[in-house]
Amino acid sequence: MTEPELATPAEPAPEAPTVVIPPVIAEPSPRRRTGPYLAAPYAAYIPDPLDDPAAEFVPTTDHNPFPFSEPRAPLAVLQANSISAWFGERKVLDRVSLTMEAGRITALIGPSGCGKSTFLRILNRMHEMVPGASLAGEVLLDGVDIYSAQRRLTDARREIGMVFQKPNPFPAMSIYDNVVAGLQLTGKRASRSDKDELVESSLTKAGLWKEVRDRLRQPGGGLSGGQQQRLCIARSLAIQPRVLLMDEPCSALDPTSTRVIEETMLDLAKEVTIVIVTHNMQQAQRVSDNCAFFLAAQGTPGGIVEQGETEMMFSRPTDPRTNDYVNGRFG
Repeated sequence: MTEPELATPAEPAPEAPTVVIPPVIAEPSPRRRTGPYLAAPYAAYIPDPLDDPAAEFVPTTDHNPFPFSEPRAPLAVLQANSISAWFGERKVLDRVSLTMEAGRITALIGPSGCGKSTFLRILNRMHEMVPGASLAGEVLLDGVDIYSAQRRLTDARREIGMVFQKPNPFPAMSIYDNVVAGLQLTGKRASRSDKDELVESSLTKAGLWKEVRDRLRQPGGGLSGGQQQRLCIARSLAIQPRVLLMDEPCSALDPTSTRVIEETMLDLAKEVTIVIVTHNMQQAQRVSDNCAFFLAAQGTPGGIVEQGETEMMFSRPTDPRTNDYVNGRFG
């Protein structure tokens, strides 16, 4: 008698791949925000795997500064209304209001500790990164509050760029990759030819192209201090900001580099609104159209004493404290 054949066990179904869903981080309230919102001002940049670092760079003859984007928006007005700021319980700014006119350079002047840099960092949502920091008031870019719950942080940072006091290029990254690093932050994809054009145009606008065009694949950290600062300006320009904030960009530079940076600012003001913090009164006179004089009395938060056209502020100020400061009697 033949034994019945045993059924062959079925092959087990392959396991479905595990899908890891990143947690959703709720955006904090835009007022009196506490604690750091981000761990760093910029996301880490990973070079595009489609790029070949050894590929030859082909320069373009088209110097459109923003080549693969939609047409640039009109020059932007940046307006701060009743801005107050705290570090913990210590109030450092008290109801500061200032309109930074489109296509003009506004200089923030005043002695150390009066809140100029804090105010500047509030203008592109960097103040909230400091543990225990909070603020009140509103910052309007063409009438839209950048702290609105409907506004993404990355959108605010893309439209309002920042150049810091100390040059901060990614030191191990090439000059080329430093310029295009911001594209990843804003989620923009670009072809190699578009990136080539963007690198050339951004470096040209920053006054650096002729000095580095033959060494774009060398590390950005190998440049001089002044060149590194202009590389940081080019990196900011590559993401098409409408406003560029500059926190004492020349304080650590030699006179020659300072002159080049100032010339770059004057050229850029045709395309972006610029706000600069400076302790150099001659620099404020040379480059700015408008000035705002900040001052903080002992133990009190900072505020604006006087604001207006630069020529008026330096030649015919209305407040005697402004006159004393711009003429070097204190500060």
